[in-house]
Amino acid sequence: MTAVDAPVTPLRGSAEPSPAGPLEALQPDLTAPPALGTSAQRQSLSFVIHPRRFMVRAEAAAGEVFTMKVVVRKTPFYVTSHPDHVKSLFLAKPDEAPSLTADSPLRPVLGPSTVLTSNGARHMRQRKLLLPSFHGNAIAAYITAIEGAITKELDRWTVGSTIELADRMSAVTLDVIMSGVFGFDGEPAEGTPEWVLRRRLRKIVSVTTKPWFTAVERTSAGHDQARFPLSVFTNPGYEAVDAVVAARRAIPEPERGDDILSMLLSVRDEDGVTLSDYEVRMELLTLLLAGHETTANQLAWTMERMVRNPEPYDRLRETVRGEDSDADAYIEAVINESMRNRPVIPMVGRVVQKPWQLGAYQVPAGSAVLANIISIHHREDLYPQADRFLPERFLNHAPNTYEWIPFGGGVRRCLGATLAIAEQRVVLREMSRRIDMTYDKPDAERARMRNVTLIPTRGGRVKITRVTG
Repeated sequence: MTAVDAPVTPLRGSAEPSPAGPLEALQPDLTAPPALGTSAQRQSLSFVIHPRRFMVRAEAAAGEVFTMKVVVRKTPFYVTSHPDHVKSLFLAKPDEAPSLTADSPLRPVLGPSTVLTSNGARHMRQRKLLLPSFHGNAIAAYITAIEGAITKELDRWTVGSTIELADRMSAVTLDVIMSGVFGFDGEPAEGTPEWVLRRRLRKIVSVTTKPWFTAVERTSAGHDQARFPLSVFTNPGYEAVDAVVAARRAIPEPERGDDILSMLLSVRDEDGVTLSDYEVRMELLTLLLAGHETTANQLAWTMERMVRNPEPYDRLRETVRGEDSDADAYIEAVINESMRNRPVIPMVGRVVQKPWQLGAYQVPAGSAVLANIISIHHREDLYPQADRFLPERFLNHAPNTYEWIPFGGGVRRCLGATLAIAEQRVVLREMSRRIDMTYDKPDAERARMRNVTLIPTRGGRVKITRVTG
């Protein structure tokens, strides 16, 4: 049975239609979205400390479309959680509603010209260049790397130990993306430039999880490069990437291989000009950082949910260990429900270049409109019992394009979405086959903001109760 002809599930629903899209001019019968009755400072702090609670309270006070103010912007955000509004943004032409990632907090770290932080022709050029490395036959090579990385990681685990899954999954997913970017199997050999880079990236990522790091990032907000004190953390990473690039450039082009770094060094634009070392560095960092941390945290969230929801956790282990023919379908349902219930990215944005209707409201040209992933994924009309973790919502029911948006959508949909899903499939299967675990504390872990992602407050901490070979 396919998702198309599957029967309706009581765990999935639909939203009442709501008009949305570009307007030729502001309309007299439409008003601006209501504002929240607190200061920009309080809104910013509340969102960083407890983003899910902030969104719940904001919608209770103002509805599904509201105006949000933050301290780092002079102009407000307009936030919506209606799928029709999201559809209008995702289907808009790139020049009609360009991505807000050009103003991402990652811009000072990655610069303004990478596939993540650029817009328009530059973005499409970089995306077209990199897309084959994350689709089709390339995924088969990644899967081999994933299997090797997770096997090596699980071999280290012992009964009775307490594990912070976000950290351990970060190590696994970093090895996977590095294998694709640099073209080697497993971990890089000790003492090589890639080995140094891996160590420094692990250290940088670890530091970014500290609550105080938000204050460090804020000093560089709005800039195209990292400033002090953020530069203290980024510069060692830049130096390590530059060393890898220099070592690869020293190899004659025909002998470099077919990995992503070799491709970036060889590619030429319409005028025959290659990418500069700076451009290669920032593109590599984008792939390495964005290509592993989001997946690592999603895996941590999945197991945080599973150990506190014994029925789906038991079913997952039983289907995997029993060689059940439905195991693949249930793993997929678990992944989809985890990304719905605990999305790592809280929202994605567009800057509308025309006045834009959002249901009963309108916003002027130049407005930043945010698709509120947290709230869309927790709408009771779309997902009855939305707070519950119920993978059955997605058994034989594929996610809807504009109601399930952990990867964003449209021409800006996450470049590595296919790889992220493949990684989660392999890791969940192996962990469910070999490991039993439980929570270290019964209370659910809260989410808090780290840069542009939602991470488990305690790192997705679990206790290991069983390990097999």
